[in-house]
Amino acid sequence: MIWLTWRQHRKQAFFTLLGFAALAALMVPIGLSMRHTFADLGLAECVRQVAGTDVAAATRETCEAGFYRFTHEYGNLNLLAVLLLTLPVLVGLFWGAPLVAREVEQGTHRFVWTQGVARSRWALAKFGLVGTAVTALAVGYGLGMSWWVAPLTQAAREGRFGMIVFDLQGVVPIGYTLFAVALGIFAGTVWKRMLPAMGITLAGFIGVRAAVAILARPHYQPARTLTFPIEGATEADMGRGDWVLARGIRNADGTMVAEDARIICPPGGKAPDGRACGAELGLQPGAYNWQLYQPADRFWLFQGIETGIFVALAVLLLYLAVRRIRRIA
Repeated sequence: MIWLTWRQHRKQAFFTLLGFAALAALMVPIGLSMRHTFADLGLAECVRQVAGTDVAAATRETCEAGFYRFTHEYGNLNLLAVLLLTLPVLVGLFWGAPLVAREVEQGTHRFVWTQGVARSRWALAKFGLVGTAVTALAVGYGLGMSWWVAPLTQAAREGRFGMIVFDLQGVVPIGYTLFAVALGIFAGTVWKRMLPAMGITLAGFIGVRAAVAILARPHYQPARTLTFPIEGATEADMGRGDWVLARGIRNADGTMVAEDARIICPPGGKAPDGRACGAELGLQPGAYNWQLYQPADRFWLFQGIETGIFVALAVLLLYLAVRRIRRIA
């Protein structure tokens, strides 16, 4: 059964490996170029310095200028990063959805099932071989993307928690890929035609991914609150790499004055024109900056939680797919 499954999918495997080789040929030179620029600007030392609590203002300004130059030069790679997010669902579309749907649509499943091969054995052999292959690809993809985006995440203020880069690196691509393939397999057992199964896989994957990223991810752990006065505040008060969920300026009684804003007043609380700093906002004495955030050091915890969610969904979908296969005529 394993040999038959390999014979059926060896062309898919060849073209998939060819596609990944082409992707590596494109990404590796860009990654090396980013690392070369990162080193030339001295940003590796800046990353170490700004992580400390006692950093000279001049050093911080120099580092921030270097980070800005780097992100300005490579900011156009965000579009490429968005395209890379589609790779797990592409695997689900072209590996998962046809796995059962094409067999049933063409009627080839009957040949195997009438030769003494049990349906459960047929399903486990196909699911096991394909699952092992796509897991290996997802591991390689996750490691490669972690290496590629490292300079971008170190230079960006939001760090590895950025909406795009979080989904590209670490172990979450493994969960996304397994979920996409399992969703495609299950869709193929329900609709039994390849094109509808591919459409349902695409819609379902996008819907679940969006729901988890927007509704669930910010609440994997209780968010922390940071407050600091508006007078004499510096960029050091706002941790680099933290995932900011909400921010604003509040009066002393906690009333929100301005959402998604912050104010940094010079010592003495006077603007250059002599007015009280923040007077145009109607700030009262004791006003402060407020921030709700997830700390940067929770990155791997969040990666593990999200991977576990999608792996669990994949296992559930495969279980349901096996039950569906037992009912196919």
